[in-house]
Amino acid sequence: MLPETIKWEDKKLTLLDQRLLPFELRRVVCESAEETARAIKEMVVRGAPAIGVAAAYGLALAAANGGDFDEAAKLLAASRPTAVNLFWAVERMKDLYHANKDKPNDEMCRVMEAEAVKIHNEDIEINRKIGFYGQSVLPRTGAALTHCNAGALATAGYGTALGVFRAAAEAGKEIKIFADETRPRLQGALLTSFELSSDGFDVTVITDSTAAFLMSRRKIDAVITGADRIAANGDAANKIGTYSLAIAARFHGVPFYVAAPLSTFDLKCASGADIPIEYRDGREVRELRGVKVMPEDTDVWNPSFDVTPRSLITGIITERGIIRAPLAENIKKTIEEDR
Repeated sequence: MLPETIKWEDKKLTLLDQRLLPFELRRVVCESAEETARAIKEMVVRGAPAIGVAAAYGLALAAANGGDFDEAAKLLAASRPTAVNLFWAVERMKDLYHANKDKPNDEMCRVMEAEAVKIHNEDIEINRKIGFYGQSVLPRTGAALTHCNAGALATAGYGTALGVFRAAAEAGKEIKIFADETRPRLQGALLTSFELSSDGFDVTVITDSTAAFLMSRRKIDAVITGADRIAANGDAANKIGTYSLAIAARFHGVPFYVAAPLSTFDLKCASGADIPIEYRDGREVRELRGVKVMPEDTDVWNPSFDVTPRSLITGIITERGIIRAPLAENIKKTIEEDR
């Protein structure tokens, strides 16, 4: 059985250290906003919804520990630049703090803790709704392809893209899943395969460069990925390699779906060109789990995310249903109806 990614116990945040999976199960304990920000930045916890939940708990810790709350919020917001769920959770907790900061300290801390727990529980429920709507795009028996890890390990539980597969299984469907290895950090090979096999799914890992050839040789019923930020027009940022996967899917006539909660939409970004992209250390490419695979002086360009244009997206699976073209118009309508 898959271990919990995020736990709140005895007023401490404990995170499953995803840098060590699947070979070692170890938890990192965070007792401050600073420790939480470090865990997010160093990818102890990763995945847009999961880091949003972790940040909410980090700010509950900041409120309990005293000090400059707004500085703690800035520190957490700066830990990863692309995933908008992080900023959404930070702003929600900041608004609550400033609305309650004049209350007795114990009462204010209880309010902040309760809100973080609420964000945690909401994420699981939202993922289940995404799964419910998303499983409808899959046949009774078939095959699907996913990229990176958008499952229980990347969320508070259940998952977005992988939640679609879980919901399909609960509906009695038999879906063979292919998982891209997802270079350079191998989230697909290490995390998605571990997560799905732990829950009894038929999962096979392929190299990222194999995906197009797989589609040419075997019927793939859908590609389903997560997202870290979705612009107002429907362009979606996700782990590097998603864009090329969407191009291959379009060429081979395979539907390409993005599964994400409404908190992943950023209407302040008119298009994908406005989404900030995180660039990470070249050592992630020059080394493979600490082992050098190319000379240290090799120049590396290492964007952590890319942007898939809306024209390549068949639909965006949310907790309010599947948003289809025209994406810009229907995104706006869906978000307005949800308010």
